[in-house]
Amino acid sequence: MSWQSVIHLQPYFFTDAEKTVAEFAGMTARAFRFASGVAGLRLVNPQGQITVLPYQGQQVWDAQFLGRTLTMKSMFDQPYPTTEYLHTYGAFVVHCGATAMGVPSEQDSHPLHGELPNAPYQTAQLLLGEDESGPYMGVTGTYRYTVAFSHNYVAQPLVKLHANAARLVLSMTVRNLKKTPMELMYLAHVNFRPVDHGRLVYSAPCDPQHVRVRSSIPSHIHPPEGYREFLQELERHPEKHNVLVPELAFDPEVVFFIDYLADEAGWAHSMQVHPDGSADFISHRPAELDHGIRWISRTADQDCLGIVLPATAEPEGYSAEKAKGNLKIVPPGGEFRCELVAGALTPDEAARLEEKINRMLAG
Repeated sequence: MSWQSVIHLQPYFFTDAEKTVAEFAGMTARAFRFASGVAGLRLVNPQGQITVLPYQGQQVWDAQFLGRTLTMKSMFDQPYPTTEYLHTYGAFVVHCGATAMGVPSEQDSHPLHGELPNAPYQTAQLLLGEDESGPYMGVTGTYRYTVAFSHNYVAQPLVKLHANAARLVLSMTVRNLKKTPMELMYLAHVNFRPVDHGRLVYSAPCDPQHVRVRSSIPSHIHPPEGYREFLQELERHPEKHNVLVPELAFDPEVVFFIDYLADEAGWAHSMQVHPDGSADFISHRPAELDHGIRWISRTADQDCLGIVLPATAEPEGYSAEKAKGNLKIVPPGGEFRCELVAGALTPDEAARLEEKINRMLAG
């Protein structure tokens, strides 16, 4: 039996002193404010915790499971109250889109990754409930984006943490409020922390046809000598990035476009297997998010592994993706919805998922 109760959050719930908002099924929700003033909601279960920013993009700022931090290393020790994408950076999950996504070209006027990453949500709710996976706590909310003569939609993300799970269930729903069709782009920017000698295991054939390296260099990236040659080597031999040996020069970043296979239930799977056998994982549905983007950045200041950033398009900006035919069309009054799962695995769980991926690749 499924049921759900809703607690409507208010900005005044969030103060400098962290306080409990709700307790349920061995889980706790705690509200606080970062020193920067950004509101944070911490959901804790026996396996770990996540920190959500209910009013700023509904980002999952941090995730910790199985005694370790899953979130990328960045130059930011806390989120800052800004809509500028690169001025507050380092969350575990960032929703990107929805009228545009990716790096804007000279033909584009949209901000980097669109308006959703740090969108000021008008409403936020804490959810307590139970579904087929058991009791959960969740965070959702609404952001309405309206521009006269152009855009009118409501975005509603959702993140669920189940009672004894080391994983998140994430979704995004975008409803088109216009009387005309809406062009949509979306990317789930899920940023894990890389581990030296971690192995990348994923349900896609690793060859130059299915794992392609982005050769264009965004304007905000300033690569060192030898970077282009490194990209050319990965173009010929993409398998060379499947083990994260420290000497690989993912500086400042390398981006791959990956064609995923789905299992019998429609899910594609990706893992970083740690040297101790545990793993980070993310699963998505290619029927909903049909472009797999991998982003790796390993520098002294930022250490990040986007094992896969499931998306509706490649991240080359609105104009380029429209020319490729990669924009989704949401009909008047219609909606777009996608779902993914991300978290940590024990060594036994990781071994079982790796076996499943190997079977998928074997056909």
